[in-house]
Amino acid sequence: MSTNMKVNIAGVQWDNPITVASGTFGSGAEYSEFVDLNLLGAVTTKGVANVPWEGNPTPRIAETYGGMINAIGLQNPGIDVFVERDIPYLKQYRTKIIVNVCGRTTEDYCEVVERLAEQPIDLLEINISCPNVKHGGIAFGQSAASVEKITQAVKEKAKQPIIMKLSPNVTNIAEMAMAAEAGGADAVSLINTLTGMKIDIHRRSFAVANKTGGLSGPAIKPVAVRMVYQVAQAVNIPIIGMGGISSAEDAIEFMMAGANAISVGTANFHNPTVTMDILNGMQAFCDKYNIKDINEIVGCVK
Repeated sequence: MSTNMKVNIAGVQWDNPITVASGTFGSGAEYSEFVDLNLLGAVTTKGVANVPWEGNPTPRIAETYGGMINAIGLQNPGIDVFVERDIPYLKQYRTKIIVNVCGRTTEDYCEVVERLAEQPIDLLEINISCPNVKHGGIAFGQSAASVEKITQAVKEKAKQPIIMKLSPNVTNIAEMAMAAEAGGADAVSLINTLTGMKIDIHRRSFAVANKTGGLSGPAIKPVAVRMVYQVAQAVNIPIIGMGGISSAEDAIEFMMAGANAISVGTANFHNPTVTMDILNGMQAFCDKYNIKDINEIVGCVK
């Protein structure tokens, strides 16, 4: 049986519901010998800022039970290099291009979005887990008022549909999603990493120089599934679900909770072909249960 695997995210049709989490796949070139980028629904790039960011001091990655902690600090070469180098590379493939945008102020985000307005890309993912330097370092995504405000500001400048990437480090994730929707978001993606810490007991020091970092991997999956479900009950825009996905079963679980598409992150590091394994597994699942359209399972668990 041939299952329709196409999904529509904010008016953009993907060949299948699989993308990759920003920061885990570069801009595709690093994985091209393992993965046929033509077979991915979309490639989500590493975060892009208006100027180059050096990132945090090392060490900035540590393994932990069921996952990893990273405090990379969104190191990136900036928008000029990205436009010149990465977009032309990705345009060789038929996959959709999602550019992740980061910034320290609302103006930073808007500058990047304006620079990307005439570029041949499909969607923008706005990383609002960045610390807002004008408000004491609290992340944009940790206040509903801030979420709505920055969404509105970005939406006014954007030519492509915008996906607001939500932080899980909040009391009420549905409130943040509703604020993004109220601000004009075309879609939301969740979850970003959970704040975590690891201490090296032998050295009596923090495992990463930043002291805290973002916890990702299988350990966060149940939290991510719960948050995707809550957001799906609260908003009427598409959801890209992520957080610990490493198998077709995981991906299907997210879609049944209400995600319209899924994003694979940490699993890429230990299995570079994981996205293809997930795609094949999802197709096998659909064959087994006589599912003619992958969209049939979205939000089927109430």
